[in-house]
Amino acid sequence: MPDAFTPKPQPAPSIQTLSTREIYQNPWMRLREDSILRSNGKQGIYGVVEKEDCALILPIDGDRIWLVEQYRYTIGQRALELPQGGWETAGVDPEELARGELKEETGLAAASMTCLGMHWVAYGFTRQRQFIFLATGLSETEKDPDPEEHDLVVRSCSIADFESMLLDGTIRDCCTHAAWGLYLVWKSRQPR
Repeated sequence: MPDAFTPKPQPAPSIQTLSTREIYQNPWMRLREDSILRSNGKQGIYGVVEKEDCALILPIDGDRIWLVEQYRYTIGQRALELPQGGWETAGVDPEELARGELKEETGLAAASMTCLGMHWVAYGFTRQRQFIFLATGLSETEKDPDPEEHDLVVRSCSIADFESMLLDGTIRDCCTHAAWGLYLVWKSRQPR
């Protein structure tokens, strides 16, 4: 991975972990509760959801972008977003994961995958990294959805329509919003 993903030296933490216990675990996540001591001397607890790395893909071909729509149980609604997901396996190569998720969810293969960056997903309560990839040179293959993606619908639209949906609230997924912002910054710095 590029040097941008290598952790930089950090100052001493302002919170010390006194003890930790696992509360719950399933194939997709682990929940732990830590007893902590803050630098101000106050004790407390911290709940942490741990999930394996995931990837988000921006599949762009000319002026078109591909999205997926699926029912999101936690909000009780269908949601439109960029393809994204993880394999619940530690140590997976981020590009391999991104290529796999792209094929699984959209049935697309990419001639080129460009890693735009990495962000932490909701690090106020979860420990999960998401790698963002630009997928270009797209060609159709077969979709290979997980059982959890039984209702997934693939959509493509113009980039102008996509941006309108970001602004009008049709697309409310924070990872999709963040990835688009990262893509625009990256694109603005490319030689013309």
